[in-house]
Amino acid sequence: MSIKEDIHSQIVGGLANATFPINTPEKLLAAFPAGADTTCRSGDVSVTAGEAGGLLKESDFPFKNAKEVADVIVERAGL
Repeated sequence: MSIKEDIHSQIVGGLANATFPINTPEKLLAAFPAGADTTCRSGDVSVTAGEAGGLLKESDFPFKNAKEVADVIVERAGL
């Protein structure tokens, strides 16, 4: 599994219990198990939900599901 796939699956897993749609960055961060401190790691790469949230734009919302969130984050992070 590539770093991109690994981080993607961790984001989806981290949002497994989230209620969608998620309409704001604050609600998205709150949906992660440890909030902004939730960390995804693969090899030497690590990213917190707070850091990933910085990659999102107002126009990205609302998110309909966890896969959509993960797709946007890994694409913008350049993984």
